[in-house]
Amino acid sequence: MDNRQNQANINWYPGHMAKTRREIKESINMVDIIYEVVDARIPLSSKIKDIDDLIQNKPRILIMTKSDLCDLNKTSLWIKKYEEKGYKVALIDLINNKGINKIYELTDLLLKELNIKRQEKGLKKRAYRALIIGIPNVGKSTLINRLVGKNVTITGNKPGITKRLSWVRINKDLELLDTPGILWPKIDNEVQAYNLAAFSAIKEEILPLGKVACYILSVMANRYKESLNLRYNMNDFNINDITPTYDIIGRKRGCLVSGGEVDYDKVSNIIIKDLREGKLGKITFDEVV
Repeated sequence: MDNRQNQANINWYPGHMAKTRREIKESINMVDIIYEVVDARIPLSSKIKDIDDLIQNKPRILIMTKSDLCDLNKTSLWIKKYEEKGYKVALIDLINNKGINKIYELTDLLLKELNIKRQEKGLKKRAYRALIIGIPNVGKSTLINRLVGKNVTITGNKPGITKRLSWVRINKDLELLDTPGILWPKIDNEVQAYNLAAFSAIKEEILPLGKVACYILSVMANRYKESLNLRYNMNDFNINDITPTYDIIGRKRGCLVSGGEVDYDKVSNIIIKDLREGKLGKITFDEVV
């Protein structure tokens, strides 16, 4: 597998995503600001491609989650690129609860005129209303729980946990409209499709696990070979003949079936799980070009 941007034409657009988009458009005038959430390991692939059509001209904060798992050097290049385009960016570590205050600071910065105008009209100050949006499994629900300070939403490592739009009161100054994860109707960029599959933004049955695992190994070998060697203790990797690599990993991890043969499906699952859990080191798969 290579990294050329071939036409993948991955179609995965369940009915609930179309419904969510419609409800977002219907609710957009009720909110003051957009919290757009992306995964810091794939800051481009995890960004909703047609989001501007949904959020119109509302002020927004680009929230990059999972900073504890990303390659900070590479992700910082993305932050710089987005900031040069005019984005306000907050890099967040949800595990260690770092960076949350940056969201509040940027919200106040972007919306300070709102309450000034309300006061000029003789209206009382009210809580800011934010809509939180992102693709599946970028950490929206976990972020909301961190903002509230307790678990008010269900979290999980599979797409599709949040099912409907719902309001969540963060504190007296902020209310959030939570939304289910959405994608765009067709993913026609092969690299981005495999990035989304690798980091569990699309359901596992959409792309073959073996191909996703091989893609992960290929990217790791090209960009993070030392981390790959550290995890699986192997120095040689040939993307054109993946079997020896699978055999090494499979035998070391006990992925054997009767007769001592390696269970390649189990190996694929291990590789994908290791990536998602950060066991392959701090990585960022999207490259700034």
